[in-house]
Amino acid sequence: MIHVENLSKTFTLHNQGGTVIPVMAGANLHVDPGECVGLVGRSGSGKSTLMRMIHGNYLPAGGSIRIAGVQMAGAEPRRVIALRRDTLGYVSQFLRVLPRVPTVEVVAEPLRALGVAQLDAQARAECLLWRLNIPRRLWSLSPTTFSGGEQQRVNIARGFVHPFPVLLLDEPTASLDAQNREVVLALILEAKARGAAILGIFHDEEARARVCDRLVDVTGFTPARPSGGQAA
Repeated sequence: MIHVENLSKTFTLHNQGGTVIPVMAGANLHVDPGECVGLVGRSGSGKSTLMRMIHGNYLPAGGSIRIAGVQMAGAEPRRVIALRRDTLGYVSQFLRVLPRVPTVEVVAEPLRALGVAQLDAQARAECLLWRLNIPRRLWSLSPTTFSGGEQQRVNIARGFVHPFPVLLLDEPTASLDAQNREVVLALILEAKARGAAILGIFHDEEARARVCDRLVDVTGFTPARPSGGQAA
């Protein structure tokens, strides 16, 4: 479901004379249905950069990214949007929503975008909010007023409300207490059981051990330094 081949990424510093910094080269990985693969590596090694390229937020410098057979590298925006709508789910560490939209509508929105009836979408959203211990009194309020942990749980509910065949998870258990961490791990295991292909970043070693089938160390995708360069 996820196939990455010979992927590379550079960043251009336009305010510093167009200096080009290579940050990733020769990245290869695959994730099969029903499998969870964890990205590991030291801080700054490119875990989030790789995740963002797979999601289509960053344009790769070269290589191939295929999601459910669709080439993401260089795809037209409408193709990327369509894939995100029904196939590629993403749970980041940060919730970005329009102010004043009630929490239950924020969570239900991915289903409404697929044409699911409002009552059915709301029922599914309420089920996940209840399961993730968001008090019912908050469901009609905007999540922009919530605590960091509550916002993260809303983000998780939104990411799991539709049974996406492919899921990208960026630190889904960060900032959560033990009870809610268990709920999130259960959701991940249920997604695996239904055949979702999951790629995740988990700094929580215990959580990683429970849900990941394999680990990919992205440090191996760090470009070699030019000869003669001075170590930092």
